[in-house]
Amino acid sequence: MATYQEILTAAQGTYVNNSTLQYNGPFDGFYVLEDTIVFKLSDKDGKVVTDYIKDTSIAIKAGAFIRPQNGSQFDSIQLSSGSVILIL
Repeated sequence: MATYQEILTAAQGTYVNNSTLQYNGPFDGFYVLEDTIVFKLSDKDGKVVTDYIKDTSIAIKAGAFIRPQNGSQFDSIQLSSGSVILIL
């Protein structure tokens, strides 16, 4: 797992997700590029989208940075709309 400094600087790379297809694979967090609705999100500890986003029908505003709880990693994300940069 990456250090906090590596995560904030995206030292291990990034992936732009601008599709409604599900992305699978470990990632340490994501930046929201535009108003975005997250349909599915899960982390390696079994937490799901509603553990991170109270109302999934409302868009997350551009500029938000979402990190998994307890130093975990996310393992999948699926968007309904918008785009994000995944921090690998």
